[in-house]
Amino acid sequence: MNAFDLTGRLAVVTGAKRGIGFAVAEALAAAGADIVGVSATLDPASSAIGDRVRQLGRHFTGYRVDFADRTQVIEFAETLAADDRRVDVLVNNAGTIRRAPAAEHPLDWFDEVLEVDLTSAFVLSQILGRRMVQAEYGRIVFTASLLSFQGGINVPGYAAAKSGAAGLVRALSNEWAGRGVTVNGIAPGYIATDNTQALQDDPDRSRAILERIPAGRWGTAEDVAGAAVYLASDAARYVTGAILPVDGGWLAR
Repeated sequence: MNAFDLTGRLAVVTGAKRGIGFAVAEALAAAGADIVGVSATLDPASSAIGDRVRQLGRHFTGYRVDFADRTQVIEFAETLAADDRRVDVLVNNAGTIRRAPAAEHPLDWFDEVLEVDLTSAFVLSQILGRRMVQAEYGRIVFTASLLSFQGGINVPGYAAAKSGAAGLVRALSNEWAGRGVTVNGIAPGYIATDNTQALQDDPDRSRAILERIPAGRWGTAEDVAGAAVYLASDAARYVTGAILPVDGGWLAR
């Protein structure tokens, strides 16, 4: 049997409209999962990720949810939890980043990043995790970051949120691993997405980053997707509470 086969599973991927979320949703569908894709700007009726999932022969349902609005997130999670079909896989990928030196960092930026990157992920994990625990099966995957291990520069809210995500991975795993629910995180390195565009556009920062990456290149969203399939599958059924770096060797340098 193929331990990576996700046929018959239902996977929720937040931030699925583009970047890492798009690549993860596509890869999970290619492995056999039906997809619930959600983003703050996704058109539920017509989206590139919806088209791609259907091309792969899987079912797609789209939702538009503002992850900075806690009420919307709770309502979305409760809608899924009340559905006859249980969610098997939750990928907490939606995120935002705000860049400003800590001494001048606006508090509303700090609050926004924590709400989107951390609190919304806990809300979804809590509400959908209840049914997973009852069913004694589930896979929860957080998109963490290198800043789950490091402090970064000019992104105090993001560093705090991603450090918190790593803590949640461990805390939820401690409570739920014995009930058939694994909880893990992926720590992408420097991936060429919208979130890192400012760094890519800065010749000095981009050069310094590349000089430290043993692989010698920026990562792609597709580089992250395989790790998500692994952690969502039965191949990783004894892996829980882990943060898997996908960083081209950055942390080992």
